[in-house]
Amino acid sequence: MGETKNTSLDTVVTDFILLGLPHPPSLRTLLFLVFFNIYILTELGNLLILLTVWADPKLHARPMYILLAVLSFLDMWLSSVIVPRVFLNFTPTSKAIPFGSCVAQLYFFHFLGSTQCFLYTLMAYDRYLAICQPLRYPVLMNGRLCTILVAGAWVAGSIHGAIQATLTFRLPYCGPNQVDYFFCDIPAVLRLACADTTINELVTFVDIGVVAASCFMLILLSYANIVHAILKIRTADGRRRAFSTCGSHLTVVTVYYVPCIFIYLRPGSKSPLDGAVAVFYTVVTPFLNPLIYTLRNQEVKSALKRITAGQGAASENK
Repeated sequence: MGETKNTSLDTVVTDFILLGLPHPPSLRTLLFLVFFNIYILTELGNLLILLTVWADPKLHARPMYILLAVLSFLDMWLSSVIVPRVFLNFTPTSKAIPFGSCVAQLYFFHFLGSTQCFLYTLMAYDRYLAICQPLRYPVLMNGRLCTILVAGAWVAGSIHGAIQATLTFRLPYCGPNQVDYFFCDIPAVLRLACADTTINELVTFVDIGVVAASCFMLILLSYANIVHAILKIRTADGRRRAFSTCGSHLTVVTVYYVPCIFIYLRPGSKSPLDGAVAVFYTVVTPFLNPLIYTLRNQEVKSALKRITAGQGAASENK
């Protein structure tokens, strides 16, 4: 940790080689198809949620669905920043990524990822207010406040991404240039720096690990209060539906946060498991979100039926 490499500073790295995910050569085609299909389904699923919320007046007037639409937008971009590079690594194409593209990928990943981190916290808070403070909910969480909170999450995410990208690439990189990872992320890139990385690792630990852990604890606290309120519901069917919704939301949040905490609270780690763990919050979570938040949400399914029925009626009238 924090060691200085003895490579000559006369050499300046102009690109990096992403080694990708370790895999047997015989599975290359299968893995390409798996990640390619996941990417396509992720984009289509999240686009469907965006269009549904935008097209249905009952949905885009409610804070819960505004947050859901923003989450879908984030998932589409986060997946596009990471996943195409993953499945291209299973093809004969060059695994090199220009220095500037590596900077951009790291910035946008942390910008979008941290914004999503804050958004999950807002969504949990929104559900807490809706279930635990139903009479005050229209006042405590209205459209204007929701917009301000979402804008704050975007600004905070942008600042976070800029800080991490600046700190990471202010260091000299003079070789080697092989990134033992499937995208340009802080821990993997820092291992190639020709300078002391102690400060960077400390900032990563605090700014990412501790913030992610804090958001996760706030989400758990919100859902603990929600569960307490659910237990007061008199009907068994009402409790079952509420628990089902909360359980699915917590599943997605756990799949996102726990791997993040595992990666960023272990500065200097060189575990071969890091790449496999990172797949969960970079690939799996954006893919799961449309399934969890759409297929298990009765109002979204009803909106989809209304839109489909409306289009069918319009087609018949032509």
